Amino acid sequence: MPQISSFFGIIIRMFYDEHNPPHFHAQYGEYACCVDIHTLCVIEGHLPARVLGLVIEWAMLHREELAANWHLIERQKPISKIAPLQ
Repeated sequence: MPQISSFFGIIIRMFYDEHNPPHFHAQYGEYACCVDIHTLCVIEGHLPARVLGLVIEWAMLHREELAANWHLIERQKPISKIAPLQ
């Protein structure tokens, strides 16, 4: 489960052998969710509202990088780290 970014206690990961739609996983303490890369909608799980806002803000800034990583994962290639939200 490659970690691609972390900020403010939030860990962002993408997994190999995943299902569509293209998405990433965000974890904050005991909370976790999956976020669709294209729509930025939560497709599974739950994060506190403030944390989810930070995750969505980060994803909006890095949507192209997230999509590129998804394509790499589909081809079983190493993925890139993405800068944290600052």
